Formats: sequence, structure tokens, C-alpha cells
Amino acid sequence: MSERVATGWLPPPPMRVSVRGVIVALLVAAAIVSAIYLHLGPGTLVPGLAGRHAAGEFFVRALSPAAHYESEVMPGTPPLLVTALRAAGMTVVIAASAMSLSLVIGLLLAFAASNAWWIGEPAGAQTLWIRLLRRSVAPAVYAAARVIMALMRSTHELLWAVLFLAAFGLSHTSAVLAIAIPFGGTLGKVFSEMIDEAPRDAAQALRAAGASPLQVFFFGLFPRAFPDLCAYAFYRFECSLRASAVLGFFGFPTLGYYIAASFENLHYGEVWTYLYTLIALVLVVDVWSGGLRRRLMA
Repeated sequence: MSERVATGWLPPPPMRVSVRGVIVALLVAAAIVSAIYLHLGPGTLVPGLAGRHAAGEFFVRALSPAAHYESEVMPGTPPLLVTALRAAGMTVVIAASAMSLSLVIGLLLAFAASNAWWIGEPAGAQTLWIRLLRRSVAPAVYAAARVIMALMRSTHELLWAVLFLAAFGLSHTSAVLAIAIPFGGTLGKVFSEMIDEAPRDAAQALRAAGASPLQVFFFGLFPRAFPDLCAYAFYRFECSLRASAVLGFFGFPTLGYYIAASFENLHYGEVWTYLYTLIALVLVVDVWSGGLRRRLMA
């Protein structure tokens, strides 16, 4: 050993496998096993001759979307572009209604699922009821809110749509609730985490001055997290637009309804007209929300 040190040669350090490396290896192994179990391979990615022909015909029409209906329509039917704009308007109405409701649900659940308003000892003396609230009631509310959010967001909006279609029929209420419930659970979870991870300097100063837990939450923590909450809410509104359009496949009069009807009739030009309307709608909302986010961050 002394000769190795004298010559400057040292044995290489033992290889250490990081936790991240183990996780990546497990994910790769799971992907390989899943592909084998499902009989996936390069050949399954290539459609047959009929499939290639249909796909080619569909994508070719992307260069020439329809400006008029591709089949005979009943007299008095609005022009195609008017129908697309009306469908886009209904898509926005349902998405905005669902988002408004989900924001209320999400903010209430975020408060209940955030431990920032009851963790930590406030300055000053506490009554027996305050101690009971902080040590028993608050943790129970926190756990119940977490369970409720998990139940709400564990079911996709399409499954909620099936449930509400059976309960309320093909109505706007069914569409709004189908989006608002899972989105409310997701907003509540993300909002609560953003509030808990917000800077605590203002909250600590208020707590040291003797402010109540609710005052610390609403005046010290919530304002610091508000820009991030708004940014995520705008992103979820864009998601609600896409969800509203997809609900059209169930019969709701959004863009998805007309996309599905045109696709079934092989009117690919009409399909691309509705698709481009949806893309333009999402882009407009993205630009609008981006401008609002920049104002809030300024």
C-alpha cells in the first residue's frame, strides 16, 4: 500500500449507483416489459395500405380546408364558417363556466389542504379552543381535503361526462360539471402546494407581530403565491378549452361535435376547418393569458 501511495497510484473509488439512476433503470425496464407484453414493435406503427391512403387523404386536406359544406344541407343552415364560430363560442362558454366553478372549488380546497395557516406556533397566548383547533381539527380538515381532491382528480372529465349524462342528460350542466370537478381537484392540489411553498418572510413577520393564523395566511402567504396561482389558472383555462371541445364527441354542441360528425362522413375539409378554428381559439387565449401574466408579474 505504501508503494502505491509513493508512486501516486490509487485504486479507483467504488462505483455508486444513485437513486436517480435506479429509478431511470426501473422505468426503462418497465417500458421494455410493457412493450413485450403488448406485442409492440416497429411493424405496429406502420398502418396498412387502406390506413395509409385514408391518412394521406386526411392530411392533404389540411392544405385546403373547406369554406363551404361538402354535402347538401337543409335550407336555412348557417354557412360553415358561421357554424364554426358559433361552435367556438359555445366551447368558450362551457370552458369559462367550468373554470369559474373549478376556481371556487380549487381555492376552497387549497385553503383546507394547505398546512401553512395552522403549522407553526403564533405569537401570544392561545386559548384552549385555539389549541384544540390547531392540534386536532386542522389536521383532520387537511387530511379530508387531500382525500377529496384525490377522488375528484382521479377520474377523467370524460368519465365524469358519462356519469352526468346519465344523471342530467345532454345539458350544459352536465358539460360544466364534468370539467369543473376534476379541474377543481387539480387546482386545489396545485394551489395548496404553491401556497405552502411561497416565501415565508412576510408571514413570519406577521406571526411575530401577533397576527392570527388566518391573518398570516391571507395577508402574508396568499399574496406572495397569487402570481403563480394566476399563471397556473390561465394554463388550466387553456386545458378547459380543449376538454370542452372533446366533450363534443358526446353530443355537446362544441367544436368536437362538428369535428366528429364531419369525420364520420369523411368530410376532411370540414374537419380541418373546425380544427383550425380550435387552434386559433387556443392561440388567442394563450396570447391573452400571456399578456395578463406579464402584467401580474410586473
